[in-house]
Parts: sequence; C-alpha cells; structure tokens
Amino acid sequence: MALLTDDPLNHQITDEGDLEQLYLQLVERFEKHRIEIVNSRIVVREMPTIAHADIVYQLTAQLMSFVMEKGWRIYPEARIFLDAQADRYEPDIIVVPSEPRLWDPSHVHADDTFLVAEVVSPSSSHDDHVTKPRNCALAGVPLYLVIDAFANRFRLLSRPSPQGYADEVTDALGKPLDLPAPWGLTIDTGKLVKK
Repeated sequence: MALLTDDPLNHQITDEGDLEQLYLQLVERFEKHRIEIVNSRIVVREMPTIAHADIVYQLTAQLMSFVMEKGWRIYPEARIFLDAQADRYEPDIIVVPSEPRLWDPSHVHADDTFLVAEVVSPSSSHDDHVTKPRNCALAGVPLYLVIDAFANRFRLLSRPSPQGYADEVTDALGKPLDLPAPWGLTIDTGKLVKK
C-alpha cells in the first residue's frame, strides 16, 4: 500500500482497515456532506434538497408523539454500525431506545434500532432499495423503510434474517402504512408528498 500524497482522497485502499481510516478522515474533513461506506465503497453525497428534507420532517412529525410516549429517540442523519460489515450508513432517520448501544460516539449499533428510514435521492436509489436493505437485514435492523417520491412508492421491510427481510409491504404514497409491533402506528404517507 502506498500513500500517494497527504491528501486522504488519493490513498490506495487495500483492506477494510484502510477503508475505515479513509472514511473517518473524510467524515472529519467534509462535515457538510453525507459520507457513507456502501458495499465497500466510499460514497460522498451533497446535503439533501428542501423537498427531501420536507419528507424527512413530515415523517418525523408523524412518529414524534408515539416515540416520545415510548421514551424512545429519533435521530435524523445519525450513523449506524453494521457489526462486522465494513459498511457505515447515515440514514435519514433512525429510531432508537432512550439509551441506545453505541459502537463509538457517532454510531448506534444497527440491531439496537426500532426503525431505519431512507428517503430516496436520485443518486441513492440503488443503494436505498438494494444494498442497504440487504446489509441492514444482516445486521438485524428490525424495520427498514424506504420513501421513494420519484417512484411515488414506499417499501417497509421487516423480519430480518441472514437471507434478507422476510416481509415486505410496498404501496403508492398516499396509502396508509401500518407499522407492526411494537409500533401499532399508522403513517399517513399522503403527507410525505407535495400536493
């Protein structure tokens, strides 16, 4: 392995330790960007648009009273730790217990979440629909929600296993979305789309 310059962007990556080190350097260097490791590649995304942020806000608003009643926490854009996997994700929303198990000060253990939600951006569609659900299931995320305003659909994946999620509910935005136990909450997905 050779370090071409002092610039971590030019660092040749030969193993997971190098990938993790480069990831940490980029997170520190580019604070105003979303930095993730997805499928063993570093992904740098611009901050979301207002339309994207509005969907996150509308979903958070619907979850808030239930989450507060349970004593849980909603973290927008917090990072999850996927155990032995090299990937590091920063979902749009995670819901966790009042004192989640942390891997480090920035990462919640993925299996100590109640819900992980992603709002699809044009550059994140494949990762949000394919790569991240597969790895979140492996890491034990109990509910994985994808809101895709571009396709006008939502997907709720549940019952994780090493083979992926056993259950999937997919429907058009505007249809009600029932979150299973321990939730017992219905999301009005019509509020997630601009009229």
